[in-house]
Amino acid sequence: MSSPQPVPRILGLSPSSLPATYPYPAHFDIEAVIRPNILSLQPYRCARDDYEDGILLDANENALGPVLSSLPASQSLNRYPSPSHPDIKACLLALRKLPSQEYLFLGVGSDEVIDLLLRVACVPGKDKALVCPPTYGMYGVCAHVNDVQVVKSPLDVEGGKFQLRVEETNRILSSDPSIKLTFLCSPGNPTGTLLPLRDITAILENTDYKGLVVVDEAYIDFAGEDDSAVTLVEKYSNLVVLQTLSKSFGLAGIRLGLALAQPPLIQVLNNTKAPYNISTPTAALALDALSPSGIALMRSHVSTLTSNRSYLLSALPALPTVGQIIGGNHANFVLLPILSKDGSGTPDNARAQRVYKRLAEEEGVVVRYRGGELGCVGCLRISVGTREECETVVKRLAKLLKEE
Repeated sequence: MSSPQPVPRILGLSPSSLPATYPYPAHFDIEAVIRPNILSLQPYRCARDDYEDGILLDANENALGPVLSSLPASQSLNRYPSPSHPDIKACLLALRKLPSQEYLFLGVGSDEVIDLLLRVACVPGKDKALVCPPTYGMYGVCAHVNDVQVVKSPLDVEGGKFQLRVEETNRILSSDPSIKLTFLCSPGNPTGTLLPLRDITAILENTDYKGLVVVDEAYIDFAGEDDSAVTLVEKYSNLVVLQTLSKSFGLAGIRLGLALAQPPLIQVLNNTKAPYNISTPTAALALDALSPSGIALMRSHVSTLTSNRSYLLSALPALPTVGQIIGGNHANFVLLPILSKDGSGTPDNARAQRVYKRLAEEEGVVVRYRGGELGCVGCLRISVGTREECETVVKRLAKLLKEE
């Protein structure tokens, strides 16, 4: 007869919320990952955690209402928002196919979640986080702000692969017990390359690594549902997946991100977050976008942008003195090398910077210079826009390449 599963000592965690296999893998102990002061934290609570209706005289709000000339329908902006937003969570759980709201945390963009993970897991000046460059720059920025040292395990960039070097990454993780977080970006930014689930699983199964694996999936809807690490969340206790409404849902302006993980980590994040972190306007817009009609429109937009991406993949390499687009092209952008004009076929950072600057200042087209990133020499990252925008960037880039 098997022994009862251990229940982590995390305030507010319901034992009934744990998966039957918790913890898996067996070498993972969340109490050894989370800082002791966080585990003992008494979270901020308000009356709205228990009561949201009635005559509300609990939160020192302005009962006369907001000082606005017009008020959005159904938004009581003089009241603090819901502390937990169960309606939004219900929609997201149905979309991402997870069993309960204990598996989901809402943040002010994915950046709040990244910062929170570093704060709850890493002791400043002692613990470390691992990143795999080229990758999203905010992992390093947030680590620096929190006085967390960054360890680098570069991707295999040969031939524009941008794939994990699994054995080398696991070697680094096995040799340094102070690494508490491993950030994997899939599809990558600026690479646009999806990481195979088998490679992510190989990191999760590393018995020498006791920390968390963070898979950032901001662009996952441009790849495929079956490619998402969310399919691993119910099995792996040491996994957290980050997603956002900024990309496929077209809601970058509302700043809503999410973490999907097993209940112990989600409870830690809920215990640590600021109260009322998701605003009322953000919540209302998110709920609209997550309705059946909103999700259908999102999928339609993804299909259109994927078609426009195919146009760029065909049209851009046909321009003079550019290289073949590199990376996996699983996101809503492409990575284009600008070559030297001497015919050597060598990517040219100086020329790429001149083209980038002139595109913005003379042609009114803003792209992103990425030539300073590992494996991205001479590269411009070009977001997939409307078909008209895509045709315009191709036309104006062709003009500048002849002149530069």
